[in-house]
Amino acid sequence: MSMIRLSTGIVFFLGVALVSLAGTVPGHCKSVELTYSIFFPATHGHALLATEWAKEVEKRTNGAVKISMYPGATLTPADQCYDGVVTGISDIGMSVLSYAKGRFPLTEVIDLPLGYKSGLQATRLVNAYYEKFRPKELADTKIMYLHAHGPGIFHTKKPVKTMEDLKGMKIRGTGTSIKVVEALGGTPVAMPQPETYDALQKGVVDGLLSPIETLKGWKFAEVIKSTTENFGSAYTLAFFVTMNKKKWDSLPPDVQKEIEKINAEWIDKTGNAWDQMDKEGKEFTLARGNQVIQLSKEEDERWANACKPLLMKYVETTKAKGLPGQEALDFCLKWMKENP
Repeated sequence: MSMIRLSTGIVFFLGVALVSLAGTVPGHCKSVELTYSIFFPATHGHALLATEWAKEVEKRTNGAVKISMYPGATLTPADQCYDGVVTGISDIGMSVLSYAKGRFPLTEVIDLPLGYKSGLQATRLVNAYYEKFRPKELADTKIMYLHAHGPGIFHTKKPVKTMEDLKGMKIRGTGTSIKVVEALGGTPVAMPQPETYDALQKGVVDGLLSPIETLKGWKFAEVIKSTTENFGSAYTLAFFVTMNKKKWDSLPPDVQKEIEKINAEWIDKTGNAWDQMDKEGKEFTLARGNQVIQLSKEEDERWANACKPLLMKYVETTKAKGLPGQEALDFCLKWMKENP
């Protein structure tokens, strides 16, 4: 009889212990399967880094969250990715905010030609901006983290050493970069990234504005001859990594907490990745015999001054919409000065 009581006690003790242990395992023993839409091709560095993030989430939630990757815009097109997350076409998405034209007016401050020096700087800034302003325009999803590419500069078939050299040149751009081309005297041509290689090869455009990483990542070094480091007027593009709000809210608090930790780690990981890709892009184009031109300090300032009206236009446009554009711009300029 005593043996039976003892066995019963042991079973009860083990049951309590297992229940207690189950409570400490993220996901509470039930896996949630999520989809991740990304427009980068599967072999691109950022598709690989996003896949690493997904695997880290699965690992550190003990398999409570499993994520299936859909690279190359196979689930949603780049310009529809954010709304695809809102509506649940994908659970998670990464794309460029400005691809959804006019959808995120306050956050367009990040894309302005503020004179970016690195992808890490731009990535840290966009996250600092988000934490400061928590813009309502991004409130319909759960932001994982944001990032931004390194200095957006000119890559052309003919050398560009002065602003005058850009006159009459057809330069491919998107969003804010089109306005930069206009401000500096070039002729902007709006065009998706995948169409740019053929357009350069066939002479439809004479150059493009982009981070130097594209010279390797998209092979543009094969169809241009020169890069101009106009860092004083360099722009960037803000990228989002975000999750459907209902999906996020359905996750247990311990799982959410672990994912938030991973997100914080991926900010600098992604910024550093942009800079490494820029380094490789520069090496790639130089190895092909292309030149990289550094503007003189005076010329670089000329370009920066020519772009200043774009900053004022942003302030006017956001003010008309009742948004704190001046405050956002002042914050970004001050932050960049303090974090060169």
